[in-house]
Amino acid sequence: MSPPLLFSTIEVTRQAFYRTALSYAIVNLKPIVPGHVLVIPNRPVPRLTDLTTAELTSLIASVQNVGRVVERAYGGDALTVACQDGKAAGQSIPHVHFHIMPRKYHGDYFSQRMDDIYPALQQSEADLPRDFQNIKVSSTTVQHHQLKVDADEDRLPRTLEDMEQEATWLRGFFT
Repeated sequence: MSPPLLFSTIEVTRQAFYRTALSYAIVNLKPIVPGHVLVIPNRPVPRLTDLTTAELTSLIASVQNVGRVVERAYGGDALTVACQDGKAAGQSIPHVHFHIMPRKYHGDYFSQRMDDIYPALQQSEADLPRDFQNIKVSSTTVQHHQLKVDADEDRLPRTLEDMEQEATWLRGFFT
């Protein structure tokens, strides 16, 4: 059995859908767009410069592999890949991580204002520590096509059950 996955001090094993020896990917607690996931090195370090060459290589290869699958799975036309490297850059969880967000020319909330995704990401990142503390274990299941995203004013953090369902579905693309 593999050891539990920690995103800083937060246990996220049940949200994981992709794993290598040095990195992993999880579904997002409060996605900005459907398919918004995180790719994270196993070792909890705050900055990219804290990673070894092997860890950084694994992390970037994982960003590429996960990005390819998430773009296809969610019908994206492209990806926004973002890393807030340090607190002054907006990083709220002191563990390196890349956001991968499938993007569409038409049909996603940001398709008419492509760069508006960055302030939404900044706000989402700022709320993350509080949202992880308030995670619910179960509630009514929300299907991923009905997902409330950051653009929705009444959007709440997803339940662990909802995130597990999405992780299970995405895991199937890697087997």
